[in-house]
Amino acid sequence: MRFLAALAMALGLTTALRADEVTTTTLDNGLEVVVIEDHRAPAAVHMLWYRAGSADEPPSSSGVAHFLEHLLFKGTETIDAGEFSDIVAAQGGSDNAFTSYDYTAYFQRVAADRLPLMMRMEADRMNNLRLTEEDIATERGVILEERNQRVENSPGALAREQMRAAQYLNHRYGVPIIGWKHEMEQLGMEDALDFYDLYYSPNNAVLVVAGDVHPDEVIALARETYGPIPREPDLPERVRPQEPPQTAERRLVYEDPRVSQPYLTRSYIAPERDSGAQEKAAALTYLAELLGGSPFTSALGVALQFDSQTAVYTSAYYNGRSLDDTTFGLTVVPEQGVTLQKAEDAMDAAIADFLETGIEADRMERLHTQLRASEVYARDDVQGLARRYGAALTQGLTVGDVQAWPETLQSVTEEDILTVAREVLDRDRSVTAWVVPSREVLQ
Repeated sequence: MRFLAALAMALGLTTALRADEVTTTTLDNGLEVVVIEDHRAPAAVHMLWYRAGSADEPPSSSGVAHFLEHLLFKGTETIDAGEFSDIVAAQGGSDNAFTSYDYTAYFQRVAADRLPLMMRMEADRMNNLRLTEEDIATERGVILEERNQRVENSPGALAREQMRAAQYLNHRYGVPIIGWKHEMEQLGMEDALDFYDLYYSPNNAVLVVAGDVHPDEVIALARETYGPIPREPDLPERVRPQEPPQTAERRLVYEDPRVSQPYLTRSYIAPERDSGAQEKAAALTYLAELLGGSPFTSALGVALQFDSQTAVYTSAYYNGRSLDDTTFGLTVVPEQGVTLQKAEDAMDAAIADFLETGIEADRMERLHTQLRASEVYARDDVQGLARRYGAALTQGLTVGDVQAWPETLQSVTEEDILTVAREVLDRDRSVTAWVVPSREVLQ
């Protein structure tokens, strides 16, 4: 009976991994439209993604992408400042926005019959933003306070900023999304409008609509609302300064008296998911689970938390969704009385042992099943599904790449993982940070 239940589960997961119901088109003005059908609930998610994030900002204007995200909730010719979200809420919906290195996105989740209103409003602020100097001063204060709360008040966040700055010497991924404080303080009307006028254009955007919708109706509505907006003729090619080859290990000690427990963290330059070539990223997804997933089964958890009681916490992380090279990271929090050097030595020994002994077949089988299940369950979140496609299309991937990803994960072998691990886990391509309350703990 146990075998039959497992077989039924496997068959169910296999069936559920069918391709999403996705329809795509491109309007005459260059706007890409993606429609994802899901008729299980009478709701829709409307998301507009711009291929413009913090890594696309001009020099000396760090934070302007996130600043503009805030400013888009000010007024247009037809909507007063702050009224946009009030209108969405009055329809029983919710809205928000977010900025990353590679994109800025705006979304509303509403009843499906409210979709026409959302499209008209979003198209309006794509082309008709109106700002005052008071708007600029107010929102500049808001983003500076946001930086104070999320970064300046968090030693961990400050340490991560320093690590990224050390990891990326030439690429804009080394600049924080929210911006450097001294540059944020100087952001003004011209900075915001220059970024808006250049990048907030239909030929630099992706519209994703998911939920209880019909593709032909959505596309017709997109043509009606977004179609009249002119394309940007001077949109530049998306070319960024790239990193030179890293040939030496980089290290730093970040000291902050607010650190409650010393810890070490290391990041390695790692490949991202590339269109038509996602295999390395898939293998790195497994590697993160094998090294730092569950403390009861991962290489670092078993070796450091249980076998040697060197650490109270271990983890590994990797996110391949990135336009350019991303990072693979490790973190270890040592037990009381264990030095950071001893913890780091134990971490490196555990990695070396993992590379030498390989991966047990039943462990690979369990991970295949876990990742297959996570891909299936992710399809139950319509907003998450819309976000998956929007992020992919603004980070160099295609709809086909998104739909191929689950099976790409299932095709990963032990040798694939070990090969990419040997390539990526190179100390000469890493940054290691010791985060401490005082340098006295190093003595």
